Amino acid sequence: MSEQKILNFMGARIPATALSVILLVVAIGALVMNGLKLGLDFTGGAQVEVSFSEPADIPEIRSILDEQGLKNPVAVLFGSDTEVLIRTQGAMGDGGQAALQERLQQAVPGASLDSVNRAPRDQGNYAQELVFSGATAVQLDSSELFPPRYFGDTRVVDNGEQLGVLVENSLDNAYTQELLEVLSRETGSEVELRRSEYVGPQIGAELRDEGGLGMLIALAVVMLYVAARFQFKFSVGAVLALVHDVIIVLGFFALLQIDFDLTVLAAVLAVIGYSLNDTIVVFDRIRENFRKMRKGTTGEVINASLTQTLERTFITSLTTLLVLVMLFVFGGELISGFALALIVGVVVGTYSSIYVSANTLMWMHLQKEDLIPPEKEGSEVDEMP
Repeated sequence: MSEQKILNFMGARIPATALSVILLVVAIGALVMNGLKLGLDFTGGAQVEVSFSEPADIPEIRSILDEQGLKNPVAVLFGSDTEVLIRTQGAMGDGGQAALQERLQQAVPGASLDSVNRAPRDQGNYAQELVFSGATAVQLDSSELFPPRYFGDTRVVDNGEQLGVLVENSLDNAYTQELLEVLSRETGSEVELRRSEYVGPQIGAELRDEGGLGMLIALAVVMLYVAARFQFKFSVGAVLALVHDVIIVLGFFALLQIDFDLTVLAAVLAVIGYSLNDTIVVFDRIRENFRKMRKGTTGEVINASLTQTLERTFITSLTTLLVLVMLFVFGGELISGFALALIVGVVVGTYSSIYVSANTLMWMHLQKEDLIPPEKEGSEVDEMP
């Protein structure tokens, strides 16, 4: 039986270190210059799920949404080709205000909608009060500014200082209904509302802060675990590899300005787990070989360990990537960011388990003596006859 040829991985450790530094500089530069393009989960905004009676034409729907005054609207398919998720940064009421202003200019030129307030407590049947200027009560009351199918019951209030209109349905709800009619009219398909919700900016900020805190806690726990299971130098190598992977994945999204939402954050946390698993397998074999191989430098032991685990690393990464690529291609836009983050993370994580974690052991001059368990006090006395 022929011996396995040992590949000289550590022979390329200096060029690999230079490559890692370049990738990190580019990633950090992209994060500083561009920043992450935070999605609706972190910035807050409205999300509406609708169902079309015919297969939805996403480019046409996006074009319609762009004309409606919504802030950065996004439309993606989910579940099937008739189910569409519409997202906008801001409230649906923003589009409602734009539509109302347009109708107001046509009915009463020069008039404007000044503010949208909650209805007074003694007006329990109404949700909001819309305050106008440049128009009279008669003009507002006689115009068709507030179709009952959108706004429900309405009442004009003139208190002398300002002119308000109490509306039964909020501007958010009224405009959601109006948007469904616009989509139905423009696409020629029946449109049904499935779900509508709003994520406030405060909730988005909490999600962002708690997600970042969770990532830092995960790295700290990993460092403690690896230090306890192996040795301190191993823990430094593992954490440097994880930090390397996370920064490059985040930098990739910042560089290409791809939406960073909760699914991508979940993928980044999954990359930490995947990369750590790969690193632990390599570390296990390095520790084992340091104890088994009587001769050999640190580089030779690490090369032998990486060669022995290469097949397992290659097959695991390849099969994982095949699944992720299929998910990215056929999974739809809703999870494309999640799949893309994992694809980048698996590639970078496989590389870092060799040229960051193992390389760090070389830079820190790991020796066989580092892995010898300390002698217990009194052991010499116990061995004396």
